[in-house]
Amino acid sequence: MSFWENTRKPVGLGGKLMVSLMNLGHSPVAWWGLRFLNVAPDAKVLDCGCGGGANIKRLLKKCPQGIVKGIDYSPVSVEKSQRVNADAIAKGRCTILQGSVAKRIFAEGWFDAVTAFETVYFWPELPQCFHEIHRMLKPGGMFLICNESSGDTDKDEKWTKIIDGMTIYKDVELKADLEQAGFRDVQIHKNKWGWLCVTARK
Repeated sequence: MSFWENTRKPVGLGGKLMVSLMNLGHSPVAWWGLRFLNVAPDAKVLDCGCGGGANIKRLLKKCPQGIVKGIDYSPVSVEKSQRVNADAIAKGRCTILQGSVAKRIFAEGWFDAVTAFETVYFWPELPQCFHEIHRMLKPGGMFLICNESSGDTDKDEKWTKIIDGMTIYKDVELKADLEQAGFRDVQIHKNKWGWLCVTARK
């Protein structure tokens, strides 16, 4: 397995290094994407594909009276996320679980918002995952997808050649799958660097 495969599912020493690098490298796109997340201070939020846990920490600050849960199918990522957010876990404000977005792990209509930063590239059966997120959200709840690669430039293609199982989705593809899953009010946001943020409501 190449080092870059750890972006999909971090394992071993290379995976530990990758999640630390992702916490740093993904910070700019994460801060940009979080501008489009409108949640109350006491919101219940789920971060899917939580990686090294940096975005969980940001979400906890954004919702100072709220609860943030994380899920990732990599044990390495879960371990790192738990270390990064140990204080919030000890206070009962955070839980991080190993598992798949497509599985029914959380209760129906529990979350005010669900986020997915730099992760939908690797989700198998994307429409099924979107249906499951729709089920977990409260009526009116927000789903936010934030990707550094939007599929609009030639440079994006190099990553799909390096990383097995990676698919870069264009905004129109994500919008169609979200609407098929029952989401409404789909909003597309882009910037000059080619980053993509998509928000939708249940």
